[in-house]
Amino acid sequence: MTFQVSKDDGLYYRQTLFDQAKRVVLKVGSAVLTDDNGLDSHIISNIARQVSFLQSTGREVILVSSGAVAAGRKRLGILKTAHEELKVKQALAATGQGLLMHAYEQAFASLHQPVAQVLLTHTDLSHRERYLNVRNTILTLFEFGVVPIINENDTVSAEELRFSDNDTLGALITNMIGADMFIILTDVDCLYTGHPLEDPSARPVYTVASITQEIEKMAGHSSSLLGTGGMRAKIRAARMVAACGGCSFIGPGRHPEILQALFSGELIGTFFLPGKGKINRRKHWIAYVLRPQGFLVLDDGARRALVEQGKSLLPSGVIAVQGNFAVGASVHCLDTNGMVIAAGLSNYTSVDVERIKGKKTQEIIEILGFKDSDEVIHRDNLVVMGRDGQL
Repeated sequence: MTFQVSKDDGLYYRQTLFDQAKRVVLKVGSAVLTDDNGLDSHIISNIARQVSFLQSTGREVILVSSGAVAAGRKRLGILKTAHEELKVKQALAATGQGLLMHAYEQAFASLHQPVAQVLLTHTDLSHRERYLNVRNTILTLFEFGVVPIINENDTVSAEELRFSDNDTLGALITNMIGADMFIILTDVDCLYTGHPLEDPSARPVYTVASITQEIEKMAGHSSSLLGTGGMRAKIRAARMVAACGGCSFIGPGRHPEILQALFSGELIGTFFLPGKGKINRRKHWIAYVLRPQGFLVLDDGARRALVEQGKSLLPSGVIAVQGNFAVGASVHCLDTNGMVIAAGLSNYTSVDVERIKGKKTQEIIEILGFKDSDEVIHRDNLVVMGRDGQL
């Protein structure tokens, strides 16, 4: 099968990338941190000890931690329902976040390691200036020898502005600060070729060279009872990191020496190699952080110009406009089959694009009475699927 490199090559690549990793983002899921009694203080202490181990090797570590909602649920004695209201989740997060940070403070204090809480909303990352401020804060914490502990600010996040899960948040942070490795600790041992309890031929996948549709289908064989992300979300997060030149790992968070085992070369969990291409941080922000405010349907000529030739999007290639967006808004470009082929920042409003679609560049000023740009989206503000990295 083509999705997995050979065992010997996998071990070589894994160990080389682990040895080279100097900046690591570690995401720990709710299913690892909590049990029927709420937060598991033993697991949290073990996580703190292993993070300190990584720091002792000269590495910088960020901890992205779930668990606030689960901790709040246990404290308030509220059972989870199928259709829980957002305000209930926010109340649980408000109750549990303090409990979560207190547990981490105690665990790291015993190791004489200072930590800092960083709560983020999607809005904090979708505004470029705030995005850079978050990055600068994290890098400054590194200078002070502090471990940043990041979580979504669930208490104030509106449903439509939330990160879909902390796997996505961790991947965004990994790419934002230029980390070498994204480690996801969960309650699943690794990715399997089939459901291990139902398929006797199912086997673990230790090394993934590239994330294909075949790999995505495998993600359906694993699930978590407590987490919100699931294996599919973790695969999507690994793809985001690979697009920016980083590697990822998914493995068992309750393994007592998981990080020591990983960095010493033990074959455990599933390792995702970096992508062949690499997009810069600004294009990552455009492609993965910003959410589309509208969509542009392109003809085949424009699709080829973007995907195969790395060109800008001209108005002549637009055949339909969907949504209501302003100048500078994030838009996704679709082919005639409705597939997303690119993401970019529009030089014109949706109303103006509607007026100039299908027209030549020299007709813009006659139609609109002004011309701010020859292009609807300039290639410097455009990220193309399959060329700069998959969306």
